[in-house]
Amino acid sequence: MNNILKTFLLGLLTATLFSAFIYFAEYHMTNKLINTLFGLASLALFLYIPKRSILIAGFFIGLFWFYWIGYSFQYQGVGYMTPIITLAFGCIYLLFFLPLYFTDKAYIRAILLFGLSFVEPFDWNWLQIELVFVESYIGVYKYQLIAVLLALSLPQLIQEKRYKYLPLLLLLVSINYGYPKQEEAPLKIKLASTDIKQDYKWTRAAQIPTIRYIYTEIHKAKEKKYDVILFPESVFPLYLNENPYLIEELKKLSHGIVIIAGALLKENGASYNATYKFEDGKYITAKKLVLVPFGEYIPLPKFAQKIINDTFFKGESDFLTADAPTDFIIKGVKFRNAICYEATCAELYKGDVKYMLATSNNAWFAPSIEPTLQNLLMKYYARKNGVTIYHSANYKGSGIVK
Repeated sequence: MNNILKTFLLGLLTATLFSAFIYFAEYHMTNKLINTLFGLASLALFLYIPKRSILIAGFFIGLFWFYWIGYSFQYQGVGYMTPIITLAFGCIYLLFFLPLYFTDKAYIRAILLFGLSFVEPFDWNWLQIELVFVESYIGVYKYQLIAVLLALSLPQLIQEKRYKYLPLLLLLVSINYGYPKQEEAPLKIKLASTDIKQDYKWTRAAQIPTIRYIYTEIHKAKEKKYDVILFPESVFPLYLNENPYLIEELKKLSHGIVIIAGALLKENGASYNATYKFEDGKYITAKKLVLVPFGEYIPLPKFAQKIINDTFFKGESDFLTADAPTDFIIKGVKFRNAICYEATCAELYKGDVKYMLATSNNAWFAPSIEPTLQNLLMKYYARKNGVTIYHSANYKGSGIVK
């Protein structure tokens, strides 16, 4: 009985230390030293704890990081799925860390853990192992992760005293010595946040108040001489290109300010999650490139997609995507467009990207840690790539990420 309890507690401790930085950020208690120590301790435990504790740790990491994903199912009329989805993510990450179960050797576990940092179950990439160090004294590049893992595993492998300082030297290599320089864009950008509950957002009753709010914010921004106003993802809860009156009004308002707003797009019978840019009486659209697994598309074979869409999503088809990222040129400045999940995907940072306009609707998962985890992931990608992100969100998460 004591061994069973010890196994459970070691697994729970590992998961807690591995997840603590998210909750510190959620409650505004972030401390770089504590995050550094907790991050190092959690990875060390992964290398040395008993095999069965690995399974416990993986399960609880799935819960601690992603308990909130099932919340969105209530808006599809299948709210009973919420606890099932939560448990499913616990099981997914139990399996994710399962390779570590098959060895007791710390250095092999270190190699496996490094390999797992490249794995994205079902295209879901929000568990980045390096993320535990995003607000710490350790860097978040791959070479720094492998340096940390080697430093923590070498004591089991090296017995000779003359090598006793090698782990310390490896930890020195892993220290964050700085990231590429991030600069703010030479434009005055207004982030127009909203806080509209998801069960109200898509109702007819919400449309007129929402549109009035948008018009009011545009007028205020113009009075204060902003160059750009950025609204959240799907701030217009409709297919905007099928509403000519709204299009014409926004084109008129776009003289003197650039309006960036999220809405749905219907094209040749296909649906897209899109961003609309209105400028000088004209508009263009940017279609989403990377969809959310199990939210906007089903990452399974076609026959399974149809079954799941018919069962849980009222028979609706998956969104279609763009073929490449979209850049907006605003007053001579290039901005990469990113819609919600995209701002946490490496694909959107490829090429010449210095500034990003990101939009989100986080009300799908309210109340939860999701906006905090999203923000930490955006910091992770922004710092690694030297990109400044302007983020406008519904519910929580708006701000400049740098």
